Amino acid sequence: MALNLFEGKHVLVFGVANERSIAWGISQAMHEQGAKLGFTYLGEALERRVRPLAESVGSDLVVPCDVTRDDQIKEVFRQVQEKWGRLDVLIHSVAFANREDLEGRFVDTSRQGFLTALEISAYSLVALTREAAPLLAEAGGNVLTLTYYGSQKVVPNYNVMGVAKAALEAAVRYLAADLGPQGVRVNAISAGPIKTLAASGIRGFREILGLVEQKAPLRRNVTQADVANAALFLCSSLGSGVTGEVLYVDSGYNILGM
Repeated sequence: MALNLFEGKHVLVFGVANERSIAWGISQAMHEQGAKLGFTYLGEALERRVRPLAESVGSDLVVPCDVTRDDQIKEVFRQVQEKWGRLDVLIHSVAFANREDLEGRFVDTSRQGFLTALEISAYSLVALTREAAPLLAEAGGNVLTLTYYGSQKVVPNYNVMGVAKAALEAAVRYLAADLGPQGVRVNAISAGPIKTLAASGIRGFREILGLVEQKAPLRRNVTQADVANAALFLCSSLGSGVTGEVLYVDSGYNILGM
């Protein structure tokens, strides 16, 4: 697909953990379409994984960021301003919940566990978008986040993360309303289950994969490439009239009732 949809565009990606990350699939697709990429990481262990990936796509911006720290978020966008002067696309693929809150009953979620999941998985989108907005407005930019169907229906062992993703999807709509007058679009992709580092923390994930493959209209699980192609649409001129939306890329699983 040699359309060069992102030629001359600057894309900042939060949430790459390894080569199996959905965010990495999106990064590769945008790189192939001409984008200049920047990445963030949390801690030395993730830095060792992210830097080689960043180098493979010629990235000149790889910076640390803890999304619970406003000072670190500000520093990331200061560096974006200094190095690039503008930003066209912000990719938010950040989520976390304590392992003990992804097992057992949702009603037993601790107060701190709830706050942690909501802060990292949902509020981080607000915090990042706020700092990115001045740079995005100059370019008529895009913000894209990743969610999951567990925000809408009860999925076993998804628990507090389902609530966090529901908050994330509501945030997409409110941010889209706020930033639309500046020409900035905000959308989400609700991807079907994919074998990622984050997914490995959900007990029974293999069973979920099997169920989708058996029951989804397309009778298969989605891939990194499926999600990346949808991201290309939403964040390029092809999706110029779309904002505040949650686009399902899940082989149609979400349309089913029983």
